[in-house]
Amino acid sequence: MELAYYSDYAVRLVNTEEPARNKDCLTSVEAVRELFGPNRQAARRATDTDVTRFRSVRARLRAVFEAADGGDETLAVDLLNPLLLEFPVSPQISGHETRDEDGKPDWHMHLADHPSNATAGYAAIAAMGLAFHLTSYGVDRLGLCEAPPCRNAYLDTSTNRSRRYCSDRCATRANVAAYRARKRLETERAAETGRNAETAQATTPSTDR
Repeated sequence: MELAYYSDYAVRLVNTEEPARNKDCLTSVEAVRELFGPNRQAARRATDTDVTRFRSVRARLRAVFEAADGGDETLAVDLLNPLLLEFPVSPQISGHETRDEDGKPDWHMHLADHPSNATAGYAAIAAMGLAFHLTSYGVDRLGLCEAPPCRNAYLDTSTNRSRRYCSDRCATRANVAAYRARKRLETERAAETGRNAETAQATTPSTDR
């Protein structure tokens, strides 16, 4: 498993909330467990008390994305470093359950957490994954969706650093909204041009017509 994979942990957690829509999906221990994906063993550690803990970590991770999206890379790093210190992980070489064509272990780097609770384990992996992505690809690769009122977090993996939306759905919605805005502007300008022409004709002396 590549270390870049772990950065998605941060995105998944941040996007359980949509502040502009007053929407929060992180309301139960079941919702917490779903965040772990296929890592069922780690998910089983979650309890009701982790709901509040996860929300606290979520707010701190969103602040990192907000700083990055605003172009303040120093602030993004300053917000992320305390998370790395508070929730440490141990890198390990792993090859279990994966085999190459020759049947040998497919060795890869794995982040092993040693948590006292589910939140600590998840936060450790999310923070390290995000740190890896930031230092490997640049702080400008962390963004918040530009399609209002979404503001979901995303990781820009495009070759030309051009991503602006969290999903194809938001990109389509934003493009449609921009197209409609242009059409309204064109209609308004045409109407204004017509009114100006009528006014000019009405004010022209009859001898000049």
